[in-house]
Amino acid sequence: MTTFIYRAEVRWTRGADEFLHQRYSRGHSWHFDEGLTVPASASPHAVRAPYAIAAAVDPEEALVAAVSSCHMLFFLSLASKAGVVVERYDDVAEGVMAKNELGRVAVTQVTLRPVVAIRAPVPTADQFAALHHAAHEECFIANSVRCEIICEPRMVGVS
Repeated sequence: MTTFIYRAEVRWTRGADEFLHQRYSRGHSWHFDEGLTVPASASPHAVRAPYAIAAAVDPEEALVAAVSSCHMLFFLSLASKAGVVVERYDDVAEGVMAKNELGRVAVTQVTLRPVVAIRAPVPTADQFAALHHAAHEECFIANSVRCEIICEPRMVGVS
């Protein structure tokens, strides 16, 4: 297998904030390929306002989104290969932050709840579940994290 390198630049500057008393903004930016910049911050669950920016993406949300996105991309690929036409895929994924088996705070569980609209002929429930299981097994991000990942997919037909 070929080895790939993925790169993201993370940038933060203090400005005039009082750094030594924890009174500084956790707001920063993520810079990706082709110039995309995403505003980021510590989670407002971890750092109180005004030091966390609720409207920015926090690392925990990004992890949950990465798990969901990776699963979806593998599911779409596998469905396409199986002749299943997917019209829409919507997921409201959730991550749980709790103490792990070592007593450290971590994302301990991610639950995916994809609702997948499929054009006829619709696969059986077992075939649909098998596609999701295979997507989970192949997902690069799921294979990279230690937390439990639960997938609760729903299939809806499209006329």
